[in-house]
Amino acid sequence: MIIPKDGDKIKVQSYKHNGSLHRVWEETTVLKSQSNLLIGGNDRVKVYESDGRTWRTREPAITYFTSNYWFNIITMMRNDGVYYYCNISSPFIVDDEALKYIDYDLDIKVFPDGTYKILDEDEFDIHRKQMNYPEVLQKILYKQLRTLEQWVQQGRGPFSSEFPEKWYEYYLAYSK
Repeated sequence: MIIPKDGDKIKVQSYKHNGSLHRVWEETTVLKSQSNLLIGGNDRVKVYESDGRTWRTREPAITYFTSNYWFNIITMMRNDGVYYYCNISSPFIVDDEALKYIDYDLDIKVFPDGTYKILDEDEFDIHRKQMNYPEVLQKILYKQLRTLEQWVQQGRGPFSSEFPEKWYEYYLAYSK
């Protein structure tokens, strides 16, 4: 696996379990990179969908990828507060092309007041049947969903009060 340097700009690609490309974020600035962790930042970045549609993100975001857990976290800096969009996913890898992971549909959206909602359980159910997710994988994914919920409840990692501001400041410094 390649370890990008702080300040590098990389693509982010998500795939589905069957290997099909799901979504591509055109560019993310690497803010911190280690073998098991990558924190990035972007703002109004172009996103390509597998069906050919494109769109731009609406606000600055700090992305948190780890190879120690089966999830990644997007911290979105909005006028009315900090929101989080969390994907249950495979641990990430980085190659010459991009940072890559498999998206397993289950998501958690966290609101500025700390409340959260689990999303896309119906999509997960469809895909686990269509793509024949092994039983052991399903157990891992649900266990990781519970771990992610604990992180949200405990204010751990990206959910700590210091995380968004600290890493957004880093992003602004790299953007100049």
